[in-house]
Amino acid sequence: MSLESRINSSETRIFKAVFPNTTNHYDTLFGGTALHMMDEASFICATRFSRKKMVTISTDAIDFTKPIPQGTIIELVARIDKVGKTSCIVKVDIYKEDMYSNHREIAVTGYFTFVALDENKKPTPIV
Repeated sequence: MSLESRINSSETRIFKAVFPNTTNHYDTLFGGTALHMMDEASFICATRFSRKKMVTISTDAIDFTKPIPQGTIIELVARIDKVGKTSCIVKVDIYKEDMYSNHREIAVTGYFTFVALDENKKPTPIV
């Protein structure tokens, strides 16, 4: 399977509804909850790409550009952005979508770096 094909087939999409237990005192999605969801989606994407044991080693440039109000549908889209010998960078976008209209826009974007580990917890090739 080609690298491009592996990247395409590992794209991960997760939909969620923003309920009161995930919001802050402004009734918008709590940033820590958004980060948790993004790390999970990016982990699944990295694992699907590599089919190895992956761990998060860093995050970079998490941009919260729009608030995500309670009662919104969100879609997390995780896609491989860069591939190294033992690591990859996954870009995650969170789209917010009104439940009762067709309005949809990107609200959060972030980058997560993963490294593959072997049975001795040492970096191992993914390509």
